[in-house]
Amino acid sequence: MKTFTKAAKEVLKSEAKAIEALSERLGSEFEKAVNTILSHKGKIIICGVGKSGWIGRKIAATLTSTGTPAVFLHACEAVHGDLGIYEDGDPAILISNSGATSECLRIMPVLRSFGSTLIALVGNPDSPMARNADITLDASFESEGDPLGIVPTTSAAVALAMGDAIACALIDARGFSKTDFAKFHPAGQLGRNLTYKVSDVMQSLEECPLVSKGDTIRQTVIAMTKKPLGAACVVDENLGLLGLITDGDIRRMLQNEIEIDSAKASEIMTRSPITIEQSASLGDAVRLMEERKSKLSVLPVLNSEKKLAGLIRLHDIYTPQG
Repeated sequence: MKTFTKAAKEVLKSEAKAIEALSERLGSEFEKAVNTILSHKGKIIICGVGKSGWIGRKIAATLTSTGTPAVFLHACEAVHGDLGIYEDGDPAILISNSGATSECLRIMPVLRSFGSTLIALVGNPDSPMARNADITLDASFESEGDPLGIVPTTSAAVALAMGDAIACALIDARGFSKTDFAKFHPAGQLGRNLTYKVSDVMQSLEECPLVSKGDTIRQTVIAMTKKPLGAACVVDENLGLLGLITDGDIRRMLQNEIEIDSAKASEIMTRSPITIEQSASLGDAVRLMEERKSKLSVLPVLNSEKKLAGLIRLHDIYTPQG
């Protein structure tokens, strides 16, 4: 049976090698580019065509989402009216692997007429675009990583990595925080994880099955059936959490043929279970539940007094509130 990993591994190794070399090559020109963008109060223009254009779109999106307003300008459409997006002084990053893309070369004098600092992100630092730019970002590499050696694979990865390097340098320079990031990502799971608190989506105490350590397994199963959240909390009279019993605990107990009318909740509960405070972010909850060898589907939630306040499930985290 034919396998397909050889070509896949070759391109990944090629891209990794080129990006590693790029990290060692960053220097004064990179510093100039970051300082130019950092000192500009307006937006950044990202320009390119073809595959470089798609990389440019992604770089513009990354910059915009991390506190540096940026827009993508197609080099062909620019001269047919899209130059209207320009404001005097907007720096431009022009992307081309060859550094000789005719559409980009043709538009460079036009962009300069706007007082724009021209930054060439090119695979050939000794190219026409590099010579006509104010700043050159060297995105060179040995060869494309595809079996033909001509498909934009390594070149695209290196250009994209350079864009990420610029964005991350700006994040650091601006002191851009997770809170700032959340402002620009109010929708989607990223935004939910950063913006919402556990208390915003958790199941309240009234919705949770609660049992005492002396309750029988039958009583526990009945409580979990009436309020099916995947777990029951074992509490004392003051709502202090003593343990947790999950659906899985019940199934494992039945396999061991334990008598459900005589066995007590305390016999099968997990003592001192992992918990989370209701003031924690959803991102904290995700990390606590998923970044572990054995993932958790439900967590008891405690209030500031360390008393049980409710339960949160992965389902609650990943289901938008209506």
